[in-house]
Amino acid sequence: MLPPIYFEKLLEDSPDIVIAVDVGGEVVLYNEGARTALGYASSEVLGQHVSRVYATIDDARAVMRAMRDSELDAPGKVRNFQTWLRARDGRPVPVAISGCLIHDSSGAEIGSIGFAKDLAEIHRQDQLATLEEIAISVAHELNNPLSAILNNLQLLARDVLRNSPENDCAIELERIGSVEGSVRKIQSIVNRLTEMAGTRVYGTREYLPGTRMADLSERPASPAPTTAGAAPAPGAGLAGLRILAVDDDLAVLHSVRDLLRAEGAAVETAACGLEACTMLAASSFDLVVSDVVMPDLDGYELFRHVREKFPAIPVILMTAFFYDRDHVLKRSKLEGLDGVLFKKPLDPGRLIALVAARCGR
Repeated sequence: MLPPIYFEKLLEDSPDIVIAVDVGGEVVLYNEGARTALGYASSEVLGQHVSRVYATIDDARAVMRAMRDSELDAPGKVRNFQTWLRARDGRPVPVAISGCLIHDSSGAEIGSIGFAKDLAEIHRQDQLATLEEIAISVAHELNNPLSAILNNLQLLARDVLRNSPENDCAIELERIGSVEGSVRKIQSIVNRLTEMAGTRVYGTREYLPGTRMADLSERPASPAPTTAGAAPAPGAGLAGLRILAVDDDLAVLHSVRDLLRAEGAAVETAACGLEACTMLAASSFDLVVSDVVMPDLDGYELFRHVREKFPAIPVILMTAFFYDRDHVLKRSKLEGLDGVLFKKPLDPGRLIALVAARCGR
């Protein structure tokens, strides 16, 4: 049997709150976990009635009643009994207590000991995990339509420049620029939301007196160039290329198709990875540009299929996620992928430049 010093050391250094009292309710053990969670020094608690660290005397009595109630748990014990302690600064601390009555060798009750877990931090971590899932999902679902909007704004600006004399389209281009600016602001908020979800660190600001909200304000940065007044005229830089575009989001798929066609490329589309594999087997292509997250065959699996069956065809992967949560891109790069685009939303100019580079233009 281990000497008592081992158990004493374990109790003292436990990160959980450990408090023991004698039969009269006087605190005889108050460990480091309790000092950290509640803020009382040992000298403020040892020798005091245990009600000092409970939110109310009724809370203390309820724990003792639970220990003596054989219907709740084993006689003389309680497990995960939820109640409230009170920190030194007056803050209520939700806890789950597991404890037991202590008896001497003759069976007489001499006190009790309880181990309490601080539920506030557990609840916070659970909430953060839930918020992370929600934030990542929202960001993904928003980034896809934002990509389609920006791509179509690029095409719209080109059409305006092509169909109207430059001096007659200033107002239209200004309006397009205003829309693009608003879309990029939404983009910045979405990216910030995803970043916060990944790090689980965020600031807050007052929304109404006594009510706070997450701070999603933009970080200082150089303004992104807008389409208005700077949209390139339709070109033929990709003429002669046959490209397969793959994305389960049809708005993004069609906007990517139209952008590349405006540059002279012949573009076929597939709405899923399996359809893309069928099309690759039936026809020849110079390049594949694909989404990462798709329901049947993700971008990584499609990239591996192309590399194995059609090693001469370069692949570009696009993703609406701010970071590579499932390491799809990391695995792909380790296996030779050269082209990655983040749809945050997708930068049309970067897409065209990357396609041209991967095809030797």
